[in-house]
Amino acid sequence: MKLSNSKSFEREFRIDSKLIYSGQIIEVKVDRVVLPDGSETTREVVFHVPAVVIVPVDKSNNLIMVSQYRYAINKRILEFPAGGLDKDETPEECAQRELREETGFGSKKLLNLGGFWSAPGFLTEYLHVFLALELFPSRLEPDSDEMISICKFSLTEVEIMMANRQIQDSKSVAALYFAMNSNDFPV
Repeated sequence: MKLSNSKSFEREFRIDSKLIYSGQIIEVKVDRVVLPDGSETTREVVFHVPAVVIVPVDKSNNLIMVSQYRYAINKRILEFPAGGLDKDETPEECAQRELREETGFGSKKLLNLGGFWSAPGFLTEYLHVFLALELFPSRLEPDSDEMISICKFSLTEVEIMMANRQIQDSKSVAALYFAMNSNDFPV
């Protein structure tokens, strides 16, 4: 399927950029841009390093998820293990590290399933999706600010929780879609 538009591809051009905030994991800039018709407007952009999301499947074909409190929404949610790439770290290295830190497992068969932009209207974060199979115990200490509980569910249980809106983490929903459409998905 080819996406088409009645107009040819037209870009916006930045004419000015102002750094508004620089923190530990994000930067926020406000850019002044020229639109294809010549008019000017502003774009607010949140810069975030690329990240990974991993769908781990154990030998019993259970999906391993994590439950953790998310301050921005003031609630504990279920999600697949995920995290941002460290400097000079490949997506595969990051996926193994995050898997070990958040679940206590490593993967002998880590498959890169592609990826997606999490919110391209304002955020630069690109998420690499991995399917983790042939798991083995391999714990790394989690980040000091992460209070994570590990949960195992059947695919049917996860699908029901998504349908009932008990799982509302978009990266987890998208990652499961990628995994279920992989020829290697064992469930």
